[in-house]
Amino acid sequence: MTGSEGDPDAFTYSDGIVEPGQTENIRYGISETYLGDPVRIPVTIVNGTQPGPTVFLTAAAHGDELNGIEVVREVAHEWNHENLCGTLVCLPVLNVPGFLAQERYLPIYDRDLNRSFPGRQGSTSAKRMAYQIFHNFLAPCDIGLDFHTSTRGRTNMLHVRADMDNPDVNRLAKSFGSNVIISSEGPAGTLRRETTDYGIPTITIEMGEAHRFQRQFIDRGLEGVESVLSEYGVHRTQSVKWPGWRTVIDDAKEKTWIRADAGGLVDMHHDRGSLVYEGDTICTITNPFKTDSEPVEAPFTGLLVGVLENPVVYPGNPLCHMVELSAKTRRALKRERGRTETVETPTPPPENAGGR
Repeated sequence: MTGSEGDPDAFTYSDGIVEPGQTENIRYGISETYLGDPVRIPVTIVNGTQPGPTVFLTAAAHGDELNGIEVVREVAHEWNHENLCGTLVCLPVLNVPGFLAQERYLPIYDRDLNRSFPGRQGSTSAKRMAYQIFHNFLAPCDIGLDFHTSTRGRTNMLHVRADMDNPDVNRLAKSFGSNVIISSEGPAGTLRRETTDYGIPTITIEMGEAHRFQRQFIDRGLEGVESVLSEYGVHRTQSVKWPGWRTVIDDAKEKTWIRADAGGLVDMHHDRGSLVYEGDTICTITNPFKTDSEPVEAPFTGLLVGVLENPVVYPGNPLCHMVELSAKTRRALKRERGRTETVETPTPPPENAGGR
């Protein structure tokens, strides 16, 4: 990794340099508005006095996803980095136009910044912005953490998304200490996939919902960052976190989006993070008169990673994101939550041999 031996290295980008022992707050121009004014993203670079890896932390690639912003800000400005080994590159708001408009996408032809990496000069506005971010602040790094939330109207329990077939990404994902890891490469153009393909192991952390700060998720995200920095020797005062139980979902049969087959009003019977058993009613869809109702049942035994918050749906709208859990993992989960198999389900269904 960069600077892991010998003297610490300076961090350089196209308009400047941050020497070892320095911290710089930068407003870096990546585009221009309709009036020709600069669009600047905030960047804090903390360069330690001792050699070590260079780590980026990014948030708000979707402009309405706020929890990660506070994680990145607190790491940059509230933590003690006196004995930092390496460099932290903190980008709390990637999608500044979307953030200002409180919209998910760039309010310029509604483009998704998180499908535009690694970017390209001379291309669309989104790809030009992505190019500046990628080549100035992400490409010089050794590992990366990219924070997200669910889109508006839904909420996620904290989980990691990572390409677990990549040994370097596998190590990074496990060091964050989440209970659930969903393994995939990620779509083309996402920050996570493109930096990983570039040789920078990167994970996505999903936590909570859009348009708000949720302190319990922010604190849990900060614990994960501490664990990662300990694993890679950046902060040597912390310990690597073991979450108590962990499941890696790496088979398409072990996860599913459950979608509405009818339009109406949704009564959700379980919250994010709930354990439900095959055949349990997850939610009920009713019409305005409550004369018709359609129960939505769990297709297998597992965990609700994400659930609907906005209680109105058209047919085909997602209701929840569910991942399958093995009996062993369920027991560990319930030990952690102080529950028993008998209390949770007096007559559990037969174990699905395909579970994890």
